[in-house]
Amino acid sequence: MEMKTKAGEQAEKKLRWWELSLLGVAGTIGTGFFLGSSIAIDMAGPSVLLAFALAAVGTYFVFEALAKMTIADPQKGSFRSYAKNAYGRWAGFSSGWVYWISEMLIMGSQMTALSIFTRFWFPNVPLWVFACIYAALGIIVIIVGTKSFDRVENLLAVLKIAAILSFIIIAGLALFGVFGQGEETATVPRTYGTFFPNGVTGLLPAFIYGFYGFAGIEIMGLLAIRLKEMTDAPKSGKVMLFVLAVIYIASVGLALLMVPWNNFSIEQSPFVTALRAFNIPYVNHFFNAVFIIAGFSTMVASLFAVIRILVTLAEDHDAPKVFSKRVGNNIALPAIALTAAGMIVSIVLAIVIPGRLYEYVTTAAGIMLLYNWLFILGSYGRLLDLTTKDKLKRILGFVLVLLGVGGTIFHTTSRPGFFISLAFIVIVALVTLIMRHFWKKNQGENPPEPPTLFTKLK
Repeated sequence: MEMKTKAGEQAEKKLRWWELSLLGVAGTIGTGFFLGSSIAIDMAGPSVLLAFALAAVGTYFVFEALAKMTIADPQKGSFRSYAKNAYGRWAGFSSGWVYWISEMLIMGSQMTALSIFTRFWFPNVPLWVFACIYAALGIIVIIVGTKSFDRVENLLAVLKIAAILSFIIIAGLALFGVFGQGEETATVPRTYGTFFPNGVTGLLPAFIYGFYGFAGIEIMGLLAIRLKEMTDAPKSGKVMLFVLAVIYIASVGLALLMVPWNNFSIEQSPFVTALRAFNIPYVNHFFNAVFIIAGFSTMVASLFAVIRILVTLAEDHDAPKVFSKRVGNNIALPAIALTAAGMIVSIVLAIVIPGRLYEYVTTAAGIMLLYNWLFILGSYGRLLDLTTKDKLKRILGFVLVLLGVGGTIFHTTSRPGFFISLAFIVIVALVTLIMRHFWKKNQGENPPEPPTLFTKLK
């Protein structure tokens, strides 16, 4: 089985740095940005631009840490393998399962959102039908193999960037009067009160939505092992995050120039609100297609990540061994089957549970992703010898990520999600404690694991 796995890895196409950047964009731009940014605007007003800028900086510090660990010791399990090497088996176990659970919950909301967008054109079809179709399409892309995954994600990444750039161009033309005047003119904020209309306590809860816009670096970490030149990993992340930061800030900034910040609705994308104010034709259909492309792309990327994490958990005896088995052309069919079952459960929960409650659960799942970012920064400091500059960036990364997590308690929309995320962490911690009892009991039964480059360096 080991030889089969290695053969599968060798068969994967090697990536150039810009291809990894493009795949990072595909796995990052999703409904979290297109819809979540309206909630952030409602919380922070124009200062939401600062939230996106600082979130980009914090995300880069985390990705740089992950990239440098990948260069030193490429691991299929990426962040969970480094957590295990740094802190022990409990860290790899909890990190992997926290990530898997959080992504499965988020995928439920993604498929529900995709179904709602599609029903805009087909109003009489039940939501669960579309959700199952998108789930099946995502599984097919994964089963077909890495070449299919790369091609689909690269194409969708280009389409998403083109869509945001289209909004920037259309918004610029609208502001110059090409489409006539808007319903109400927005002004450029020039004072503290107009830039921070809800104060610092309005900015802090918006941080989490800034980070949502960049969530996806874990997927880049899992793909970085396929780079032709491993040393290009930091460059891939830097280019990807710079491109995203520029187009995010430019697009949200233009939307805020077109419409006063308190005219945006949390039920609608800020880009649709902005263009509607100028009566631009076909805007609903255009952005409905964009939302579907963005949501499907991030869903497929998440599928790839959770399946790979589940396989590495099984290979490390942190999940049932059956999930490490592969069939046919190196297809991890048992892991795919469990993930598909999880998707079905997530779809049912998304449709059955009252909307507000499920929104809190998925917000909690998003916060749980940031807990893994803290593991990445922690592992970085324990596994590598850092320069003074690296140590400073690591500390700033901790501060910014903790602001993203802790800021959620300052707003009624995100506060329940924060406490639900803590409940999930407590459950995973209790399971980890129970598993530690069995690990100690069976310690003498399993041969010691081969040392990694990190343990050799130590």
